[in-house]
Amino acid sequence: MSSPDPQVRAARNKSDRPSPDHHPSTTALRAGRTPAARGPVVAVTGAASGVGALLTGRLAASEEVKRVVAIDERRGECTEAQWHILDVRDPAIADKLRGADAVVHLALDLDLETDAAARTAYNVRGTQTVLTAAAAAGVHRVVLCTSTMVYGALPDNELPLSEDAELRATAEATGVGDLLEIERLARRAPRAHPGLNVTVVRPAVLVGGTDTALTRYFESPRLLVVAGSRPAWQFCHVDDLCSALEYAVLEKVDGELAVGCDGWLEQEEVEELSGIRRMELPSAVALGAAARLHRIGLTPSPAGDLAYTMYPWVVSGSRLHDAGWRPAYTNEEVLAELLEEVSGRHTVAGRRLGRKDATAAGAAGATVALLGAAAVVRRARKTRRRI
Repeated sequence: MSSPDPQVRAARNKSDRPSPDHHPSTTALRAGRTPAARGPVVAVTGAASGVGALLTGRLAASEEVKRVVAIDERRGECTEAQWHILDVRDPAIADKLRGADAVVHLALDLDLETDAAARTAYNVRGTQTVLTAAAAAGVHRVVLCTSTMVYGALPDNELPLSEDAELRATAEATGVGDLLEIERLARRAPRAHPGLNVTVVRPAVLVGGTDTALTRYFESPRLLVVAGSRPAWQFCHVDDLCSALEYAVLEKVDGELAVGCDGWLEQEEVEELSGIRRMELPSAVALGAAARLHRIGLTPSPAGDLAYTMYPWVVSGSRLHDAGWRPAYTNEEVLAELLEEVSGRHTVAGRRLGRKDATAAGAAGATVALLGAAAVVRRARKTRRRI
């Protein structure tokens, strides 16, 4: 069994990680380096923050990319990119894409706190507009980013799933309905716009400045485990996602691509590495409580999010591997980074707690904390009504 100290495990694995000079993506770039004048012009939406900002900087520094066009509602920090400030739902984006060879669409809103209807309207309409505008502007490749969550977390899933596995997710988890609709648009686009190539990149649990229901799972005083479930955890570091997106942009790989660390961690390994003890509840109790708390607005996460902590949804990533790509991080290393990121944060049932509430949560356990979170919100509402 692995060391319970994630830093020890990370240090051990770090010695096996290939240096930047020998990383396969770096080696491929140097072996077949194309003069910048002959490289593609790449447009990135959502370029001012998050994965979009990281990818924009990476592409701007690449000798295989001629020019980067950055699109967002505000200007980002990459001075080497050519910036256009507009909403991706604006049809005028077609004019900004003229001359681009490829577009990476990363302007998605998956914030837990965003109104669900507004989030869907932005994500779906934005993707529709970008695909139509890209075709009108003569762009020949669009790269979309969804998640391996679209495969669904189900008790009969194979370990690992192939990238060609059926997408069996439902719209019951945060943002997954939007991602499934984006996948549908990706399949339809080449038929509606002949000559347009659409590549879909699906990262596993994304870590590195991200805030999702799955990263918040590790902010809890106890790791909720549903009795009878068999979780399997596969992570993806944002740097690995960016290198996979670059592979897709440079046409080193096509199709539907899953990206993440090799292999997976069992729940027992996660608990040992994190040092966080489990709180095991019957399925009916856990799912029922999650559904009720979300329905009355006390937690941002619907009950459907729990499935992804109950059943496996690990993928092989064989297409990227066959193209020569390899992740630079292991699951153990990414988990260690995630634990460092969330240190000091306290979440119960997807709801962030203040310091006072968190102290009570740690002492009382997850079940009492769940009820305590509801009580805190009820008290706050009563106070507001009195004021």
